[in-house]
Amino acid sequence: MDHFSGHIKELIDQLSALPGVGSKTAQRLAFHIINMPAEKAKALSDAIREAKENVRECSVCHTLTDDDICPICRDEERDRSVIMVVENSRDLAAYEKTGRYKGVYHVLQGAISPLLGIGPEDIRLKELIRRLEGDVSEVIIATNSSLEGETTAMYISKLIKPTGIKVTRIASGVPVGGDLEYIDEVTLLRALDGRTEL
Repeated sequence: MDHFSGHIKELIDQLSALPGVGSKTAQRLAFHIINMPAEKAKALSDAIREAKENVRECSVCHTLTDDDICPICRDEERDRSVIMVVENSRDLAAYEKTGRYKGVYHVLQGAISPLLGIGPEDIRLKELIRRLEGDVSEVIIATNSSLEGETTAMYISKLIKPTGIKVTRIASGVPVGGDLEYIDEVTLLRALDGRTEL
């Protein structure tokens, strides 16, 4: 027997479908939203709709942005000769929080995963190779320490090595199986500072 009426149950179901949101958290969020003043609830729904309609990939690095070119790629102070390759925009944000990395990024929008049917052609590898035609001296591979992340790192390394561009991998300190977005800044800095050539 359902404890909640149709609209409440639907809201809870939609919220619990979000990653990391269990049924108890979904209930708590649903009741919070229902009890919000109408204008705040409308502002929340408008923000979700507008983000869905207006956010797209940066035409240079493929992170998520409102503009054709993201603020990092537009920043003239960034060192364009160093490209850090990450799996998604959350990983980029994790490194940006450290405040120490001054190069640019390339967001793959995924990782190679044969089990899930995701091959090299399904992530932004062609775009990365095109970017290497410019004045690039180093590619830092900062994919997650998961099986998929390691597979992707090795694949990228094999692609880039013949070009003569230095290829490095973030150092350990990032635990195997850990997602970059959940790792503290000190650990991320140690991993960046201790990167090794592949």
